[in-house]
Amino acid sequence: MKKNTEISRRKKEMPNYHTQGITQFFVKEEWIKNQCIPGFEKLWIWQKAYQLMQEIHKLCEILPAHERFKIRDQIERSTSSVCDNIAEGYSSYYYDDKIKGLNIARKEVGETQNHIRKLAGKGYISNTYAQKLINEYEEVLRGINGFIKYIRSKKEKQ
Repeated sequence: MKKNTEISRRKKEMPNYHTQGITQFFVKEEWIKNQCIPGFEKLWIWQKAYQLMQEIHKLCEILPAHERFKIRDQIERSTSSVCDNIAEGYSSYYYDDKIKGLNIARKEVGETQNHIRKLAGKGYISNTYAQKLINEYEEVLRGINGFIKYIRSKKEKQ
C-alpha cells in the first residue's frame, strides 16, 4: 500500500508535458533578465543536465588514478554528451535533426546512469547518492521525452 501512495505522489509532482506549451521547457524570465544567453541555455533540461555534469566532474576528481582512463573518462564523456546533444538538438533547424539530437541525449542519460551504478558497485559512492543522481537524470529524461513529443506535435501541424 505504501508503494502505491509513493507512486501516486510522484505522478502528481511530475510536470504534465503533454498539456503545456513550449514555455514549460524554459526557465522563468526573471532568472535570465539582462543576460545574453543562447536559446538552449534557457531550457531547464539543459540547465539540469549541466548542473549534473558539473557534479559528476567534481565527483570524478576523487576517483583513484587507475580509474582515469576507465570509468572516469567514460562517465565524464557521457555526462557531457547529455548537455551537448540537448544543445545540438535545440539548435538544429529541421524537426528531424532536433529529434535526432534529443534522442542521442536520451541514450547518453542511460549510459551515464549505468556509469553511476558502476561507481556505486565499486564502492566509490554510496548507493543512496547513486540513486539520488539516477533520479535526477530520470527527471532530465522525462523532460527530454516531453520536448521530443512537443517537437513531433509541431512537425505534424506543418
